[in-house]
Amino acid sequence: MTDPAPPTPPPHQRRVRYQGTHPKQFGEKYKELDPSLHATEIKKVMDRGQTPAGMHRSICVKEILQLLNPQPGEVALDATLGFGGHAAEILPHLLPGGRLFGIDVDPLELPRTEARLRKLGFDASSLRVRRINFSELASLLPEAGGGFDLVLADLGVSSMQIDNPARGFSFKTDGPLDLRLDPTQGQSASEFLLSVTRARLRDVLTDNSDEPFAMQLAAALQGQYLETTTQLAAQVRTALAAAFKKSLPQDEREAETKKALQRTFQALRIEVNDEFGALDKFLQTLPACLKPGGRVVVMSFHSGEDRRVKKAFQSGERDGSYARVAPALIRPSYEEQRANPRSSSTKLRWAVKSAAQ
Repeated sequence: MTDPAPPTPPPHQRRVRYQGTHPKQFGEKYKELDPSLHATEIKKVMDRGQTPAGMHRSICVKEILQLLNPQPGEVALDATLGFGGHAAEILPHLLPGGRLFGIDVDPLELPRTEARLRKLGFDASSLRVRRINFSELASLLPEAGGGFDLVLADLGVSSMQIDNPARGFSFKTDGPLDLRLDPTQGQSASEFLLSVTRARLRDVLTDNSDEPFAMQLAAALQGQYLETTTQLAAQVRTALAAAFKKSLPQDEREAETKKALQRTFQALRIEVNDEFGALDKFLQTLPACLKPGGRVVVMSFHSGEDRRVKKAFQSGERDGSYARVAPALIRPSYEEQRANPRSSSTKLRWAVKSAAQ
């Protein structure tokens, strides 16, 4: 009796590859989306001053490490874990014996970031990942031993969120008009525009992004059923074309339209995620969550955020919660801004908790 023939292995299926040398679709950029396997290609993209698709380049790493000064055995909080770049730099300084809590609200990116950091060798004893908003940092205190030695909050949207059209964060690519950091919570930007009043939308555009054409844009967008990012962008362009006829020369209109698109998407993103409300609660709760002498660094990316951070730190210094606060704004170096243009709007402030508190 002869042995049965071994089963025929399934035919090898090659990865669907893009045509040419420069893929245009996000899903085709498999080399950039899997950086661990394509280091050479990633370096080429970064050397051009660009951010690889699906990646996030951490900003002001050297400055943050200097200000936070992480030490072995300390307890740290990365309040906006994102891609995990800052956490990966801080964690080695906490070992042995230290821990870092990494929190974020994004249910799509957080598991990927945790897997990335675990692959670097950070196990549950040194890295604890939780999906919560940073306004809820006080809920971590029992697990953190009563307080944190250092806290980092990077308030920017991560590049992997911006670059993915399916998340709806950018007017440059077609995708659903969503803009939520956690797509399972609250209204999408599309639903918000359909239900908001014109006066409220004007205030959102003014308060969240200092939009000079807030009145005209509110009139054009309020109550509109816009399903995609490109539909919103087209509506903004149409509204501005009429407004610009009376106020701007032709050669300035394209640049101003791009700025208005950026401001509009920013204002809607801040609103649907209640980013200012969450930041205010975080800043109010923060001093009680720091150990005496604890250090905090907050990175913001536009004036509305920075004003809140500055005022909260100054108020904490006056009431004795903070021993020292940043005397001036810190910006990325010229070299960093040139190498990573997305860092150019970064605003960094720090504070140190009073030892007597």
